[in-house]
Amino acid sequence: MTHDVFNQPAPLVDYNLFETNRPLRDALTFNAPSLMTAELSALGAKLGSPEMQTHARLANTHTPQLHSHDRFGRRVDQVEFHPSYHALMKLSVSAGLHGSPWADQSTSPHVLRAAGFMLFTELEPSTLCPISMTYAVTPALRSNAAIHADWAPKLTSRAYDPALKLFSEKSGVTMGMGMTEKQGGSDVRANTTQATANGNDAWGQRFRLTGHKWFFSAPMCDAFLVLAQAPAGLSCFFLPRILPDGTLNAIRIQRLKDKLGNKANASSEVEFDNASAWLVGEEGRGIPQILEMGTLTRLDCALGTSGLMRQSLSIALNHCAQRQAFGKPLMAQALMRNVLADLALESEAATALALRLARAFDHNTDPHEQAMARLLTPVAKFWICKRGSHFAQEAMECLGGNGYVEEGGEGIMARIYREMPLNSIWEGAGNIMALDLLRALRKGDAAAALAHELAPAKGAHEALDRLAAALPSRVEEMATEMEARRLAQDVALAVQAALLYQTAPAAVFGAFCDSRLAGNWGQVFGTLGAGIDVDALLQRAMPQ
Repeated sequence: MTHDVFNQPAPLVDYNLFETNRPLRDALTFNAPSLMTAELSALGAKLGSPEMQTHARLANTHTPQLHSHDRFGRRVDQVEFHPSYHALMKLSVSAGLHGSPWADQSTSPHVLRAAGFMLFTELEPSTLCPISMTYAVTPALRSNAAIHADWAPKLTSRAYDPALKLFSEKSGVTMGMGMTEKQGGSDVRANTTQATANGNDAWGQRFRLTGHKWFFSAPMCDAFLVLAQAPAGLSCFFLPRILPDGTLNAIRIQRLKDKLGNKANASSEVEFDNASAWLVGEEGRGIPQILEMGTLTRLDCALGTSGLMRQSLSIALNHCAQRQAFGKPLMAQALMRNVLADLALESEAATALALRLARAFDHNTDPHEQAMARLLTPVAKFWICKRGSHFAQEAMECLGGNGYVEEGGEGIMARIYREMPLNSIWEGAGNIMALDLLRALRKGDAAAALAHELAPAKGAHEALDRLAAALPSRVEEMATEMEARRLAQDVALAVQAALLYQTAPAAVFGAFCDSRLAGNWGQVFGTLGAGIDVDALLQRAMPQ
């Protein structure tokens, strides 16, 4: 032994992710004041445990394996997962993250589920792909009453059953989606998969699908909603893995994607060889069906990135509070304090915006909330997810080389960094979100709805007042796609500021407006101006 090992921070482990997240708890109080949070506290304790952190590491180290054929040469098209993957899935399903809003009669089920989803993302985001898709597709099944009646109870069940067998024999099921093809990507109208009518049965109009899907995540789900070209045009279809007669459907898994991140989740390329599927909704109306599902998965993209921000910030704070450099803790170094305070601002603003969007889905009969759902879904998905990669890189830099290494507690940072770009790309990249915002602006009085949303913070900060005053005319006059990204950014910042005025201490609101709106800020994190109450920001953000 040539030396003693010292000055190495203890990992962030065995703590309650919910109880130590003051910004999240304050945002919940604002968006759902009567919400009972005992379930979230219990989940937060489990997610911070050494046991679950080990499962997260193992599920990403021992990645899914495709078995296309058995040893006799028969097609089986199955994906094998490490036991830790199943442990993570069991926990997320038992928490109701896949379907509780569709079975919960409380006043704020979407906000409750959103908070749980954010907390789980801090532990491990990859396994949440089938969870998110199940959440998104379940209400779409109402367009086929027979299928919904049969499947909805299993889709909202809190029992995790990974067995590949008939849905009626399972205690719980999950669902996925298959939309994009090689030639089209986000332009699903270019899809070439063909649907041929094949009679009627208890589930309605039956078709045979022939074609492919280029991105088909979580292929071991029990069923999928997919798009295919029917005689009347692009349509939505229900595609089960196991057919009602107990046989395996003709979904051929060609290979698994080798992705930058999201390693624990299996993303595949598939072909449909006369696979059996049932029409969901009206033939030729596949696009409206997919937009309804996309709204919910885009919410999850914003929630997920917010959760990843919080976790990377927590790791950075934990490290800097213990690590000594140049004679004092990193947390006491002026430049590091600026960086950490700036990251804390960004994380809290993302949390506030994502949970505000979730609240809109709890009050979807209210005209203002309907308008906010249309406006804020593309805005939150665009802005929060765009900020994620920059955020993770800066948080990783707080740890230096240790943050870049795929090992130990701080190795989580590398996993987060690889995960961050996904939510920005999945379910519509930045340009798609900007275009969706333009479409939302054409429905109803968007300018008035936005003004109403910002009104509570009127007069609280001069920079916010200037931005808020300018937005209505920009919204009404927006006529060119060239400016759509800038508008999405400014709407996001204005709404975040108004929310922080209502949910956070004055020091947080003031620092956010001074930096993001008044221009007292640079082009990278850690450029907050003088006069910011850094102590208040750091104390509020600490995870311990």
